[in-house]
Order: sequence, then C-alpha cells, then structure tokens
Amino acid sequence: MAAPITLLCLPCAGASATMYLRWRRLLPAWLRVEPVELAGRGSRIADPFSAGFEEAVNDICARLRPWTSGRYALYGHSMGALLAYGAARRQSSLGLPLPQCLIASGSASPSARDNSRLARMRGHADLLDDLRRQGGTPQAVFEDEELLALTLAVLEADYALCLDYRHHDEAPLALPVHVMGGRRDDIAPERLRAWQDVSQESATLEYFDGGHFFIRDSEPAVLGAIAAHLGRPSAPSQGVRHASLDGA
Repeated sequence: MAAPITLLCLPCAGASATMYLRWRRLLPAWLRVEPVELAGRGSRIADPFSAGFEEAVNDICARLRPWTSGRYALYGHSMGALLAYGAARRQSSLGLPLPQCLIASGSASPSARDNSRLARMRGHADLLDDLRRQGGTPQAVFEDEELLALTLAVLEADYALCLDYRHHDEAPLALPVHVMGGRRDDIAPERLRAWQDVSQESATLEYFDGGHFFIRDSEPAVLGAIAAHLGRPSAPSQGVRHASLDGA
C-alpha cells in the first residue's frame, strides 16, 4: 500500500481554512486534508494580516514544515493558488522538499494575472459588490452585520496581498501542475493554460461545471480529480475534460 499523502489547502480571498474542513470526510482516508490558516482570520484572528505577499509566503512555509518531510501536495483556490505557487517557489529556492504536485484552481497563472479588477476597489461598498458577484459566500454572512464586517476586512487585506505580488521570470518548477477551471468562470482560457510555463514537468487543465466557485458546484467531480492526480482514484470524476497543457 502506498504511503498516505497530505494535501495542504490554501483558501481563497476573504475566506479561512474552514472552507476545506468538509473535505476531510469526503476524500479517501489515505489522503490527509490539512487546511492552512492564514493570519488575521479563523483560528488566527488575533494575528495581524501579513504585510505583503512575501511575508504571507514566509508564514505559509513555516506552517508547512511539519508535513514537508513526508509526501505532500499543495492545493489552492483563486488567491490560494497564487499563494501555493509562492510557497512551492520558496521551497524550491531554499532547496527544501517540493510537493508531489501543485493543484491550482480558479486562478490565472502567476505570469498572466490581471489585477485591474482588484485595483478598482475603493472601500467596502466596492468589496461588497464584488463579494456578491463572485458568489460562493453563504447568505448568512450578508445577513449578519458583524460577520460581514469581518469578512470584508479579510477580503480587503487579501486583495492588497494579491496586488503586492510581483512576477519574476524564473526557472520552471520541478513538479507537475494541475489546473482546474470553471466553465462559467470569467478567467480566459489562455490565462489558465499559462500555468504550463511554471512547470518543467507535466501540466494539465480540467474544466468543471460552475462559475468561479465550481469547487462547490461540482464538488464530487473536483474531489475525484484531486484524488486521481494524487495517484489513487476514488469515485469517477464525471463531466470533466482532462487535457495536457502542452498538447501531448
């Protein structure tokens, strides 16, 4: 029997590690789900937000350390994918163990990011409109004034973190990259395909039914694909188109 693998999951902007907790009971037992909490939210609400992208990556890598001596993979959705890439890049630059693969969902490649939407945000009114447009936020959040204020504060800090990211042309990472996109998301296909530029190994792209939060709309298919990428398929991931990014 193959050794278990730890899936370290990074949240999207405005969210906390709790977005992945249900995956612990939905994925097979050999796949250990470990949601990574970022500063300023959830179980770390007393910690100040990271001052920028590099500080966030340093914090994340410190929190990955207990699992990097064994088999592990990185998963991130939206902002989480960018942070997962940053963490993998940092591990590589320090000569530390790399993940078995990087799974990036709902996010343009770091080399093809377009921050114009984020740069237009001016205050909580704009953030609230954006939160509603993106979907994925429970209605209960909008109905609770205190909870909504906390969510908008986290979202504002996370958007600032994304805007702080600076891409540098570097050698591709020595690990496979698996990209997931929503069929109704507004991320252009070429911006998803650009993930192939960050990997010197295999790179794949799969589409799922749904918009930006297709990971909820198509959760069984998404989890089936994750398990398949990590080497031991669970339930079939129906309705998924799986293609190599290099055309092979």
